[in-house]
Amino acid sequence: MEIITILVTVFALIWFLCIFRKSNKDNVPLPPGPLGLPIVGYLPFLGNNLHHEFTKLGQIYGPIYKLWLGSKLCVVINSSSLKKEVVRDQYKIFGNRDTPVATLISTYGGIDIVFSPYGPHWKKMRKTFVHEILSNASLDACYSFRREEVKKTISQVYNENIGMAIDIGELAFLIVTNAVMSMMLGETIQGVTHVVGAELRKVIAEHMLILAKPNVTDLFSLLAWFDVQGMERQAKEILQSYDKVFNYAIERHTSIVVAKGVGGNEQRKGFLQVLLGLRDHVDSDSKLTITQIKALLMDILVGGTDIVSNTVEWVMAKLIQHPKVMEKVHEELTEVVGLNNIVEEFHLPKLRNLDAVVKETLRLHPPFPLLVSRCPSTSCTVGGYTIPKGTTVHLNVGAMHRDPDLWGNPLEFRPERFLNDPNLFDYRGNNLQYLPFGSGRRICAGIPLAEKMLMHVVASLLHCFKWELPPGQVLDFSDKFCIVVKKKNPLVAMPTPRLSKLELYE
Repeated sequence: MEIITILVTVFALIWFLCIFRKSNKDNVPLPPGPLGLPIVGYLPFLGNNLHHEFTKLGQIYGPIYKLWLGSKLCVVINSSSLKKEVVRDQYKIFGNRDTPVATLISTYGGIDIVFSPYGPHWKKMRKTFVHEILSNASLDACYSFRREEVKKTISQVYNENIGMAIDIGELAFLIVTNAVMSMMLGETIQGVTHVVGAELRKVIAEHMLILAKPNVTDLFSLLAWFDVQGMERQAKEILQSYDKVFNYAIERHTSIVVAKGVGGNEQRKGFLQVLLGLRDHVDSDSKLTITQIKALLMDILVGGTDIVSNTVEWVMAKLIQHPKVMEKVHEELTEVVGLNNIVEEFHLPKLRNLDAVVKETLRLHPPFPLLVSRCPSTSCTVGGYTIPKGTTVHLNVGAMHRDPDLWGNPLEFRPERFLNDPNLFDYRGNNLQYLPFGSGRRICAGIPLAEKMLMHVVASLLHCFKWELPPGQVLDFSDKFCIVVKKKNPLVAMPTPRLSKLELYE
């Protein structure tokens, strides 16, 4: 026991000396914040829902504060003006991510768009993603894939689930995953979609869990060489699962091209086919390796599925909670689309009430309330405080979206606040008051696709069916912190057909 006491005392002294040294290295102080305990810092007091805990601490320590999580210094920023210093004024310094070890392993070494360090490689990957995958021409070319999957699920609900309770989150995840998978792989996997789809849905769910799970080796530098929780092993297994699916799709695509001959492949192209076309590109700025292609495909899958499907569930929950708002949306859908038609993407820009509902839902329930953490490449100053190099910086968008100084009655669901000037609050991060997908150079690259998918899925579910809670069910808006914040308890609702022609459900 004496040896343990001595070791704890020594570690505690080292911990306090490190804090003192870092705090006094410059004349500019570190932000204020709770001290926590020796060695473990503030970890024992945080709980599971970081976004709520960080907001509470902000009410005590102000718009910027620090806390130690193990040996890692974290800074949380709650103010929109201070966020501007990070995402715009000093974007080069804050362009890097603080990438956990398991995430680094499971994303092909962090070479994807989300976690790649800011620099030439990241710029090349993002440019390729935006121009080759998310251009208007590319998204329009893939519309038939999205449309087919939405229509297929609507038909399934009509034929199998009328009068029955449906898990809306699972339903949305199925639609979105199948649609993203179809756009990604095109007709390469036609005939084996159910096999590949089941495998991908399984690995995506496992990947999201490991991305959200805290890893002690990330928080205690002395444990960096030890896989204490087995998360590195899990990350490698997840990467192997992705590789298995991607390699199968690539080999199948290659065999189809060989069988049809050069120029004989008339199938609809998915994102994979587009990216494979860049593999042997003569322009080095556009040329991609197979590993880079796989990393981009992973970004599309992980980023495109959970964000959209979870937001669909939140939107549906809000509308069921507010029947008068749902009635307005139904009236708008009837007027714009008509009960003798199904929703098409060209209808979406005319659905202003639904757009306002989605934006208000994202204000109250942003998918990333803390965004993806940043890591300064050099020591700098934010809000008059020193932010040392290597600090984990969290931008608390969730707190900003509920700030009474920025929003009137911020806790109330009021879609009309987005109706007066819809261009004032878009998803591009230009208005620092509203950042559901981030802002600056490292804003979410998949916004164009996410926006189309989100509006199309929600509009289709609402236009084709009326939704109500099963008898005895009560709405619950508790959430849980994961890589994407989810409803703690799934939304279950019962559909009733709305359309005038039964053949529209076929």
